[in-house]
Amino acid sequence: MTDGEIPESHPRYESLLTRHRIEEGVDKGITSRQGLIAQGRGEAFDYLLGERTIPSADDAERVAAAHLLLAEHPVISVNGNVAALVPGEVVELGEATSADLEVNLFNRTDERMTAIVDHLREHGAEDVKGLTADGRIPGLDHERAKVDADGIGDADVVVVPLEDGDRAEALGEMGKTEVVIDLNPLSRSARAADVPIVDNVIRAVPNVTEHARDLADADRETLESIVAEFDADEALAAAERAIRDGDGADAAED
Repeated sequence: MTDGEIPESHPRYESLLTRHRIEEGVDKGITSRQGLIAQGRGEAFDYLLGERTIPSADDAERVAAAHLLLAEHPVISVNGNVAALVPGEVVELGEATSADLEVNLFNRTDERMTAIVDHLREHGAEDVKGLTADGRIPGLDHERAKVDADGIGDADVVVVPLEDGDRAEALGEMGKTEVVIDLNPLSRSARAADVPIVDNVIRAVPNVTEHARDLADADRETLESIVAEFDADEALAAAERAIRDGDGADAAED
């Protein structure tokens, strides 16, 4: 089955689409088998949220766009699941915000790194970082500590979709502004973020891009005001309320 063979009228369209892309990513050597488990966990939270972008998430996506437009050196971190789910979308986000793309993996092999870089280039990326790995995030003892010194190592704002909690905390310790996309508002990643976006990555990345394009002509004062007014704790609380109240699950059934 291809993306085009999944009818958009199907009530579980987005769910089926993401499952298919992750499965295809494993077949291509882009996504690890552990990524299948991570996808299932995220899908459960998306179901509880009603498989929709809740208002607090849309607000966070607008703030994320403002941060990226204000940044001196923004970088979008890409792992196997992100590459499988939204390869063209992260390329478009990078173009809209002048952000670099950098591949960063927990289950890192030369073959997977090269496959993901090539996959992103096939979707329009001109330059993809991550293969040099001449920098390191302090405090981490696994492969995700490896970064390009002129990429994530030098970035002031980093978009980290589907992030590991320990690396999110370590990036925060480095003083970087983090935009985290995570469907679990209770995760360490979301709670470590300056801008937690509790939304499915297949909706969140295009939404941030759309906001960035809308804000492209905004002056610095306007962008700084958008950033200053954001309350990360309230964004997480709003997402948790949406899950606990059950409105999301009801919406998913409709």
